[in-house]
Amino acid sequence: MDYIESNLVPGEKMLYRTRMHWIVLLKPVLFAIVLLFLPGGLLLWWKGREMQWPAVALFALGIIVILYGSVRRNATEMAVTDKRVIIKQGIASRKTLELVLAKVESIVVSETFMGRMLGYGTLVLRGTGGTYETFYEIAHPSDFRNQVQGQIGKPLNP
Repeated sequence: MDYIESNLVPGEKMLYRTRMHWIVLLKPVLFAIVLLFLPGGLLLWWKGREMQWPAVALFALGIIVILYGSVRRNATEMAVTDKRVIIKQGIASRKTLELVLAKVESIVVSETFMGRMLGYGTLVLRGTGGTYETFYEIAHPSDFRNQVQGQIGKPLNP
């Protein structure tokens, strides 16, 4: 069970869920491809045994970079329930934001041209009192905003 499902209050229903877009994997994968092909080049260019350990180290580093990108993407959970907005980031160290819908002052969505084409962007969530949080490379930020705005006007279920 994930963080959001385990922290729902009795009677609370999850209405919408999103996470970081797959684009966050692009840089780690491109970097890892370079790291994964470098060992083969090293072994072909230097045909001696002295390049085997550096080649193995580069290959292992490439695998680690791919795993880092995957963990980073899966470590962020975002959901809209019928009572609040819940956002969790991180695994080893955790940062959470749980904002009652009535306390949401504004939601800003910023999408680049490429973000609009691929369905990702930046989300700035501002609560009453002036506190705000920024979340980057979120999948479908406009849908998230629309779900929050759709719930704000509804009466809370007892």
